[in-house]
Amino acid sequence: MLIGKQTWYFSHKPRILGTGTVVGEKEGKGPLGQSFDRSVTDPYFGQSSFEKAERKAMEMAQETAVQKAGLTMAMIDLIVSGDLLAQNISSHFAGRTSGRPLFNVFSACATSMQAVMLGAQLVDSDCANYVMAAVSSHNSSAERAFRTPTEYGAQKPPTAHCTVTGAGAAVIGKGIAGIRITYATIGKIVDLGIDNPWEMGAAMAPAAVDTIKQHFEDTKRTPDDYDLIVTGDLARVGHPIARSLLRKEGICLDERFTDCGILMYDENQPEVFSGGSGPACAACVTFGYLLQGMEEGRYQKILVIATGALLSLLSSQQKESIPCIAHAVAFEREET
Repeated sequence: MLIGKQTWYFSHKPRILGTGTVVGEKEGKGPLGQSFDRSVTDPYFGQSSFEKAERKAMEMAQETAVQKAGLTMAMIDLIVSGDLLAQNISSHFAGRTSGRPLFNVFSACATSMQAVMLGAQLVDSDCANYVMAAVSSHNSSAERAFRTPTEYGAQKPPTAHCTVTGAGAAVIGKGIAGIRITYATIGKIVDLGIDNPWEMGAAMAPAAVDTIKQHFEDTKRTPDDYDLIVTGDLARVGHPIARSLLRKEGICLDERFTDCGILMYDENQPEVFSGGSGPACAACVTFGYLLQGMEEGRYQKILVIATGALLSLLSSQQKESIPCIAHAVAFEREET
């Protein structure tokens, strides 16, 4: 049900029943490498193109999530999925393989939490028994979709992000076990006026702040209610900006405030720039590292705010500013 202005509360306790995370070599060598189900060293994933590789990663993540949930693909009522490529081709082609009813969604790098909140709503309202939320991205496919192909060897500034190669999927359903999804705060478009595609962290920070502030207003919760508050991929440039903007709003966050784009890579890894991005960034960190931490009892409540920069190659060339959005989902190990 709707509470406040932009937040859903899920009273029928939809839960994460199974997850699947598949990443590329660079992500597998990062500090969270042991948290992912599979790390693939071949950037082509055995396929003939980077776009087909991304689709393969999406299929692998979905299959893993279904298996870990103790289900079969035929038992999934609906897949809610998205990616970065034009017309969501990775999601569509993976849907061709799964053969399940499909909703495609797009919020750029915020797509993972958009898919989770929609899946939770469908389960909570008894419109589905089992819903899979799934996203993917690939560094090389994203570069030629939004910037310049990696084959060009174009130099990037330190503020750039490294698009995560991988895919994450989560099966959502009702049950007596599993991490519960309690709240979802839907973001709205916030545009700081930045038109540089290499400054996505700075561009997305105000959207993250807007959603975090709205979440606390709607739920009457405070930062102390969470063990971790994690933004999607503001990385090392945008995350400090978000912290500063939150402080101006009277929301002071301590070391429990972190970011998936920062967590994904060691800053000393080559060519990670300011940190990770892409739909797979928040998905793999959340479905892998964060939920594992909850299952092991290290965290009881986590708020994940996935952030998305809604630009395209065309809009960048036309010097349009970058509209951004952030969607937040609250995960809880147990009901309090």
